[in-house]
Amino acid sequence: MNDAQQTQRPADVSQAQAGGGMPLAGVRILDMATVLAAPMGATLCADLGAEVVKLELPDGSDPMRGLAPVQDGQPLFWKVANRGKKGIALDVRKPQGRELFMKLVAGFDVLVENFRPGTLDRWGLGIDVLHAVNPRLVVLRLTGFGQDGPGSDRPGFARIFEAMSGLTRLSGEKGGSPLHMNYPIGDVIAASFAAFSIASAMVRMRSEPAAKGFEIDLAATEALFRLLDALPVEYERLGTERGPAGNLASYTAPSSMYCSRDGVHLSLVASSNPIFRRLAQAIGMPQLTEDSRFATMVARTEHYQELDAILTAWFQSHDFEDIERRLEPQGVPFARVQGIAQIMHDPHFLARHAIVRLADPELGSLPAPHAVPRIVGQTWSPPRTGPAVGEHNREILGALGLTDEQMAQLRRDGVI
Repeated sequence: MNDAQQTQRPADVSQAQAGGGMPLAGVRILDMATVLAAPMGATLCADLGAEVVKLELPDGSDPMRGLAPVQDGQPLFWKVANRGKKGIALDVRKPQGRELFMKLVAGFDVLVENFRPGTLDRWGLGIDVLHAVNPRLVVLRLTGFGQDGPGSDRPGFARIFEAMSGLTRLSGEKGGSPLHMNYPIGDVIAASFAAFSIASAMVRMRSEPAAKGFEIDLAATEALFRLLDALPVEYERLGTERGPAGNLASYTAPSSMYCSRDGVHLSLVASSNPIFRRLAQAIGMPQLTEDSRFATMVARTEHYQELDAILTAWFQSHDFEDIERRLEPQGVPFARVQGIAQIMHDPHFLARHAIVRLADPELGSLPAPHAVPRIVGQTWSPPRTGPAVGEHNREILGALGLTDEQMAQLRRDGVI
């Protein structure tokens, strides 16, 4: 879509959540990152009121636009992952593009990028250059392995981060191959850290008017590793290297996946002593709490496989409806394993409006998760889907003083 078509798009409703007391209202973020991790970090900030402008190359070559799911050429993942953003097209590698970028970045609080270390420097956009035009600019650099170290220049994707961080080593059956999740969990975890980093930086910049801008070095691999608190100390102090255990949890018990007689899978956690007593009562086996192997959490963890065998047999001999009828009154934590088809109709999700509709010019509207967290007392309006390539060139670049004629020439030159 070009600038002339911009007026055909519906009104941008993302501004509904950009004011009115949203936590990040007034924060301006320029997102020049590609694919998922860093851009989603900016999207999470947009959910909480930040104004985010998505910068792409004029050819629309961001791999995210081709990442499944795609329907009839429409990039569904792109649309929902970049919701609430305005979009511009600008090739900062070209002299005219770099000049425009420097004018543009002067009006933003945060720049988000995810290129290999040194890339912006090679384009003449090093941190000293950026701070010369905007001394308070915070630059978030999200890479696979950080800005330094022997692996800093390695290419990386979510599954690479997951494998290197130790996360993937915890998945799969004991003695079998480690397993990846069928979703780029490494990217979305890194995105959460990116949003946290931006929000933290804004707290400092807003509370210290004289503070200078700074760089944030966020390594996706380290973000995943940060979640695995217990592994280093477990290895050093106990000599234990935790590995896959199927659906069992080797650190607490009972905590596993079970299947009912009628083929329903459910996840159950009853690891604390009070909950385990309630579970034993619910399944008609109160004697389990008197068994020395299962009387305490430590004992159950040591004998988790034996306990799991008993529970597996019990669940396999009961239909899910009966299981639900027994466990719910006792307050035993369990949940049916749901696919998205079930989630879309789940009464709890529906009651909390956990699935919202994002207005989309091509497809009408698309379903997507509600913003997280929710601000009590604050009404949140679902934003629009992600922008077309260069959709808001006229609005954003026009504000820099460019005329329609100048922008037309820049388009011909491949700059915008």
